[in-house]
Amino acid sequence: MGKVGTLILLGVFLKSVHCQWKNTQVSEFGSDLGMKIFNHVAQSKPTENIIMSPNGIASVLGMLQLGAGGRTRQQLNNVLKYNSYGIYRKLKRIHKSLTESRNQDIVTIANGIFAPSDFAMEQPFIRKTKDVYQAVLRSLSFENPVEAATAINQWTNNQTRGMITNLVSPETLGEATRLVVVNAIFFKGLWKSRFLPENTRNRDFYAADGNVYQVPMMSQKSTFNFGMTLTPTNVKYYILELPYHGGTLSMFVVVPEDLNIQLSAITPYLNIQVINSWKSVMKEKKLDIALPKFTAEAETNLERPLSILGITDMFDEIKANFGKISRSGQLYVSQILQKAKIEVNEDGTRASAATAAVIMLKSFRITPPFVVNRSFLYILHHNPTGTVLFIGQVSKP
Repeated sequence: MGKVGTLILLGVFLKSVHCQWKNTQVSEFGSDLGMKIFNHVAQSKPTENIIMSPNGIASVLGMLQLGAGGRTRQQLNNVLKYNSYGIYRKLKRIHKSLTESRNQDIVTIANGIFAPSDFAMEQPFIRKTKDVYQAVLRSLSFENPVEAATAINQWTNNQTRGMITNLVSPETLGEATRLVVVNAIFFKGLWKSRFLPENTRNRDFYAADGNVYQVPMMSQKSTFNFGMTLTPTNVKYYILELPYHGGTLSMFVVVPEDLNIQLSAITPYLNIQVINSWKSVMKEKKLDIALPKFTAEAETNLERPLSILGITDMFDEIKANFGKISRSGQLYVSQILQKAKIEVNEDGTRASAATAAVIMLKSFRITPPFVVNRSFLYILHHNPTGTVLFIGQVSKP
């Protein structure tokens, strides 16, 4: 059996300048939010490889939500779709389900809050971030941006086991910085059915840029959940589930039936409800599959897609309200970004993501073999909770 390692890193930076749910699991709301953001990014980058962490984005926004008030909080509530402490307790249970030691697939989550020792934070914010997100407060001066960035990046490197080495640059930090919050998730598991390296060979891949490339394709014969479904616009696509050996996590591979169909015809219709519906169309089938080995790395500025979804006030020096984080000055988010990386080979997958928010004081039918030889989507999904840890597109391996 092969192995898979997945890692998420999330960072929130706070700086200063002088002057409704019913039948849906809580985790699904955060995953749906991240998938909406992914769609916005994918639509603007149809020929690029993309990797993002919906779970990571939702976690950072959730921590900001705990410190927000007024319209800033209301906008976060509307997009996250939760705001009560009862739901925060459910988030704790999701965290426990993801990370419990009896899981054969390993998921670890670490949260660090970096702040100057003289920055007065509200105790309820510290208490709630620790209670809900297990965040640990760490003292760090930002007067020397180089040293501060080194300290944060070293912590990041340690928590992500070397996958994310440079989350922040010294230029991101400065005397105005008041808080950096980093959330890291690391996943490592084994493929339930391993790809043998000796079966890997070069094959044609029809990339989104219109070119055909020779790429290493892994292959194996085994039994997989497999099916075909339609978008509301009648675009047909295949779904292949590649499970990990622990039984709680799977990678779903989504491939358009028609070689000429772009992924942008599918991504707007992806959400947790759709993923859940795949279970009714997928059947166990013995297949001879071929999947590209690939590596993708991306950095995404999240301000624009979040603003399109309705989160705007937190980026405005005048309108932002983070008084529940600190009363020592008005805070706003000056930057929010995510860095992510994924590697897929015969042994499995290694993936990582880092999101940073900077807050400042105001101033069908198929016949085997099934060859994934065109642009495709992939989703790393925690089956018991519905949490999407990663989503991405491969336009060219």
